[in-house]
Amino acid sequence: MTDNTISSAVIIGAGIFGVSTGVQLARRGIRVTILNDGPPANGASGRSLSWLNSARMRSEPYHRLRMAGIDRYRTLSVRYPGAGWLRFDGGLTWDADDERNEIDAAYRHEVSLAYDALRLSAGEVARITPGIDARAITPQGAIFNPGEGWVDLPALIGVLLEEFSALNGVLVTDQGAARVVVEGGRAAGAETATGGRFPADAVVLATGPAVPRMAAESGQVIGDGTPVALLVQTRPLAHPLRAVLNTPRVAVRPAPGGTFSLDADWAADEGLKPRTDGGYDIDGAVVDALLAEAAKVMEGNPKLEVASIGVGGKPIPGDGEPVIGALKAIPGYYVAFSHSGATLGLIVGELLASEVATGAEHPMLATFRPERFASR
Repeated sequence: MTDNTISSAVIIGAGIFGVSTGVQLARRGIRVTILNDGPPANGASGRSLSWLNSARMRSEPYHRLRMAGIDRYRTLSVRYPGAGWLRFDGGLTWDADDERNEIDAAYRHEVSLAYDALRLSAGEVARITPGIDARAITPQGAIFNPGEGWVDLPALIGVLLEEFSALNGVLVTDQGAARVVVEGGRAAGAETATGGRFPADAVVLATGPAVPRMAAESGQVIGDGTPVALLVQTRPLAHPLRAVLNTPRVAVRPAPGGTFSLDADWAADEGLKPRTDGGYDIDGAVVDALLAEAAKVMEGNPKLEVASIGVGGKPIPGDGEPVIGALKAIPGYYVAFSHSGATLGLIVGELLASEVATGAEHPMLATFRPERFASR
C-alpha cells in the first residue's frame, strides 16, 4: 500500500514509538530514516518495566487505546509463538494494608469494563499463578488479571528493525543528537549534531522524556510530568514466577533468560542523586533494599543479584494522558510522548503512521492531541 500525501519521513528516536512508527510508514512505501543518538533502545525503552496491561482506573479513551495495544501484541505473539521476549502469563497486584488500599474498588471497576479479573485471597493465589510468597499479600487480597503480559522492548525493537531494514528503511546512529528543522513555518526534516541534514516531508519526534523540551525549541508546549526512574535487571535465576507482580513496595517482571526486572518509585526517589554532568549517583544500599523487597514477594525468598541498572526519565505527560499526533501550528511535525510505552508501542506506531501518511486523523487519538496543552 502506498499513500500519496507524503513520500519521505524522518523519525527522531529509536525507541519503541519511533521504530514502530518507522516500520508502519515503510510498509506503506514511504522512504523513512530513523535518527538516534546511540544504539536503538538506549533510552526509556531500554529501562522500561514493559508490563502489558490496562489495569486499575483511567479515562475511557486511554483504556480503549491500551486494550487495542494489547490486542496487537496478541497478534504478534501468533507470528512469534516461541518468542522468549513476549509472554502472556498474567499480572498479580495487591495494595498496602492501610487506608489507601483500593483493591475492592479496582476489582469492581475492572469487572464493570469486562477486563478479565479474579479477586483472590492469599490462600487462593498458589492454585492460580505460581512463584509468589503468599505471606506478602495483604488481608484485602489481590487481583489476578489473566490477560496481561510483558514484552522485552530491546528484543522487540531488534525484530522490528530487521523488517525496517528489509523495507529499505535507514537507521542512523553515528551522528549524535538530532533536532527538527523548521523552514517556512513547516517541518522540513532533521539535522544531527555532526551537521548531517535529512530533508523529509514529515518529521516524527519520538525521543521519550526529551519530547517536551525539544518541542519547546520550536515554541510548542507539551505538559511534562516526567520523573526519574530506576530499573534493576537481575542475573539469571531458576524460579517459577511467571506473572508480572505489582505490589506496594516493588514491581517484578520476568525477563528473557530467567532474569527479572525490578522497579519502585521509592527506590528512585531515595537512591538517586543527580550529578552536575547530568548523570546520577546510585545508592547501593537502596538497590540492595529493592532486591530484598523483590525477594520477599517471590516464593522461597531467593537471593537476587544485580546484572545491570538503568536510570533515566520515565516519559509521563503533565496530565498523565498520551500525547500523540500533529503539532498543528507546524505542518509536517508529529510527536509521540506517553507513559505505558510498551503497552501502546505497536498501536501508537500503527495509528500515528496512518496519520502521517494520509493526513487523516484517527478518532481513537482524538483526546490525545498535543494542542490541548496550548489551549490551557
